[in-house]
Amino acid sequence: MNKSKYYLFAVLLFIIPNFSYALIEVDITRGNLNPLPIAVSPLSVETNSIKEFKKILKKDNIGLEISKVVENNLKSSGLFNPLEKDAFLQKPDIAHLKPRFEDWSLIKAQALITGEVKYENEKLRVEFRLWDVLAGKEMMALAFTTVPDNWRRVGHIITDKVYQRLTGEKGYFDTRIIFVSEKGPKTNRIKKLAIMDQDGYNTKYLTLGNELVLTPRFNPTNQMVTYLSYFKNLPRVYLLDIETGVQEVVGDFPGMTFAPRFSPDGKKIIMSFAKDGKSDIYTMDLENRIVEKITNHPSIDTSPSFSPDGKYICFNSDRSGYQQIYVMKSDGSKVKRISFGKGLYGTPVWSPRGDLIAFTKLHKGKFYIGVMRADGSGERLLTENYYQEAPSWSPNGRVLIFYRETKSDSEGKGFSAKLWSIDLTGYNERLVNTETDASDPSWSSLLSE
Repeated sequence: MNKSKYYLFAVLLFIIPNFSYALIEVDITRGNLNPLPIAVSPLSVETNSIKEFKKILKKDNIGLEISKVVENNLKSSGLFNPLEKDAFLQKPDIAHLKPRFEDWSLIKAQALITGEVKYENEKLRVEFRLWDVLAGKEMMALAFTTVPDNWRRVGHIITDKVYQRLTGEKGYFDTRIIFVSEKGPKTNRIKKLAIMDQDGYNTKYLTLGNELVLTPRFNPTNQMVTYLSYFKNLPRVYLLDIETGVQEVVGDFPGMTFAPRFSPDGKKIIMSFAKDGKSDIYTMDLENRIVEKITNHPSIDTSPSFSPDGKYICFNSDRSGYQQIYVMKSDGSKVKRISFGKGLYGTPVWSPRGDLIAFTKLHKGKFYIGVMRADGSGERLLTENYYQEAPSWSPNGRVLIFYRETKSDSEGKGFSAKLWSIDLTGYNERLVNTETDASDPSWSSLLSE
């Protein structure tokens, strides 16, 4: 895989943020009740660059394509309402130089994105501007230079900048999702490790499907992944560098191994081993491969997840008689149960913001995805279904992605597994497009950081 595709990317040419008071306000706490009307003008393409882009990218209008990426991202967030381009009164090149704000106000736009695309020195150069239509002012102006094949990433990064400027929080669009691609009947599924952009494009398959793969998880600090695979029916924990394709076995462990995850600094992995009828939580230092046992209890302790500061670990355990969520210090001390609702709790994962823990809950035959505070208070169930599991946070802690299964008939037909996302508020539940059935998603950190 070409490393430059992800890292030899944006050269910041200029930034002109305008921090004067703007009338635009996006409420990120209430979901999609009042999405902001925003106009995303097609990016104009410099005349001398049109032929080059057609030849290289096979696109008739690369400026329009980039604007569609931005528009779709904003719409998918549930916070913005991109307006129909047929209603735009001003041409893209003129709007980028000097918008007629009265024309954009006429179609009810409160914010406007304009831009220009050029082909310079065999590179793609993109400028964009964000305008406050109500105040009649420029809010932001940025430019990027990259290889032409990175045009979709340009759209994602523009969206992140706009999202942050209008909401005050970092975006999550220039990210990728790793997951388990699934094909075939339920009784004979072929499972491959796969990765894609967060909007479902640029899917790549990382394993051949010869061996069962489970629970891929991103390193919070880089594009390294850990996952579980079975070699000759024995569980192995692997590390995979997404950029170089280099894979290594972390180790062969006794008994059954479950759900490896990285520590926040990426220097350790945490997982559970099952042996002699019980399961405990262990960490492994990736530099010296020293394994440390964190819990020692006759119950089943599994699904550990670090807090973002690395000081605490949440996990699920049946030590109270049935499966609940617990929190302890990272050395295994001061274990405290935090879930007390009806039903069984599992797959807890700490928000990157540190304030919430997402979980799966089984109650009266239905599965729920929910969140609670780190002390167990404020439990909220966001979505329910026949079967759904494995929530993973967007890097800004605003959105959860998970997978949902449908029922199969007596012959195992009709079964499917799909990825879904939902806003932290419980609004904006969406199917995430994948080429195949999919499960066990994990969200990367921002690629542009």
